[in-house]
Amino acid sequence: MKSVLITGGAGFIGSHVGQALLKQDIRLAIIDNFNDYYSPQFKRENIELLYKDGKQSGSLCLYEGDIRDKEFVEKAFAKFLPDVTIHLAASAGVRPSIVDPELYVKQNIVGTMNILEAMRSVGTKKLIFASSSSVYGNNKKVPFSETDNVDRPISPNAATKKSCELLCHTYHHLFNMNIACLRFFTVYGPRQRPDLAIYKFTQNIIDGKPIHVFGDGSTMRDYTYIDDIVDGVLKAVRWVDNEEKRYDIFNLGESNTITLKQMIEVIQAAVGKRAIIIKEGMQQGDVERTYADISHSKEVLGYNPSTEFSQGIRAFVEWYKSNRM
Repeated sequence: MKSVLITGGAGFIGSHVGQALLKQDIRLAIIDNFNDYYSPQFKRENIELLYKDGKQSGSLCLYEGDIRDKEFVEKAFAKFLPDVTIHLAASAGVRPSIVDPELYVKQNIVGTMNILEAMRSVGTKKLIFASSSSVYGNNKKVPFSETDNVDRPISPNAATKKSCELLCHTYHHLFNMNIACLRFFTVYGPRQRPDLAIYKFTQNIIDGKPIHVFGDGSTMRDYTYIDDIVDGVLKAVRWVDNEEKRYDIFNLGESNTITLKQMIEVIQAAVGKRAIIIKEGMQQGDVERTYADISHSKEVLGYNPSTEFSQGIRAFVEWYKSNRM
């Protein structure tokens, strides 16, 4: 493996993965449309960090455009000719997908189809696809296993991610692509998206503004620190970089649940201030809990997350104070 193309590479997870790959002397290409779902400037800053690692050696290429644009995607792939594609670009979030489901279908499903077709046209045979724990819906069995039935999503975002997993398997079967679908569980850490709860809560607590808490605080999430996610992605890259025909789905989580109430308490401790809390009702599309069974990922990939939640929150708060205040 000499070259990797990351879609959504200017984002939170993509920029961290890109930095890790550049340290391995990999030729790297980024596709990103720098949309305004959150501040495009944050993404520009992420790209600047990548350029510091890769520009001098000429190992970083940036293709600015939208994966919904089939012609753009085909041209980018034809020019760069990646050995491996890491497909992270997507419309994110559960609640926004209920407001605008058409956007999620076009961005996630059509965009993924364009990526798969571009790979087929240039002969790229290896793909990492970023799926989501949201595909499990309100699964009653815990922890969530990759073999669980996920045919009952409760948000358009979840439905599109499941649809993309099916597309990936189809291209694996028809065109001998090696594909790993990674179900991410609530990723957090430095540079995370500002629309996510940990970021918003940290910001508001520091600023003395109220935080809105949906439900009674008992909902649970399997929070996964960014360094552990990056390690899992890189291990999946090594797994697909094989002559043997391969397709599989892997949970990337911490396999530890934190309640909403606990999450707020940990952030308060890291910030050194109490939160002003406004209680709201549960939001449509929100799941009661996420909890990853990572035994399959450990056995096959060697994935082994090691960051305790309090440690990860302290690292995020330190980054926030240094970069967003």
